[in-house]
Amino acid sequence: MSSAKIADLDRDTIDTTTAHSGLTTDFGAKVSNTDNWLKATDGSTSGPSLLEDHIGREKLHRFDHERIPERVVHARGSAAHGYFKVYDDSASKYTFAPVLTDPSRTTPVFTRFSTVQGARGSADTVRDVRGFAVKMYTQEGNWDIVGNDIPV
Repeated sequence: MSSAKIADLDRDTIDTTTAHSGLTTDFGAKVSNTDNWLKATDGSTSGPSLLEDHIGREKLHRFDHERIPERVVHARGSAAHGYFKVYDDSASKYTFAPVLTDPSRTTPVFTRFSTVQGARGSADTVRDVRGFAVKMYTQEGNWDIVGNDIPV
């Protein structure tokens, strides 16, 4: 079955089953040059890079999200599973959240307390970052409460 639409689509379709050599985008399109970005220009001078350059934005995204193992922060601490239950509805004057106002509910909870370890070779006393996280598995959805204590 051949039509003008299929011919038009075939012109812009890339066969991803064949091996490509060189640079490609995340979608498999060949890229011959990633060093020169699309820029605004008045004909004599070039201006800023444009957001329309999706190849440039993709390159920047890859650079920003690169994982450097020595810079990964390692948390250490402890955690516990449990249940949360209110004993009366005295909080109902402040909130409508059933998890905080309905004494008949028992809500599963996961809590973690941690301290952060710096990069490899750094002293543990340099920054004493501590944190906690509480995840409540309510009937309305998950409720996350997170806090960090970062000394100045």
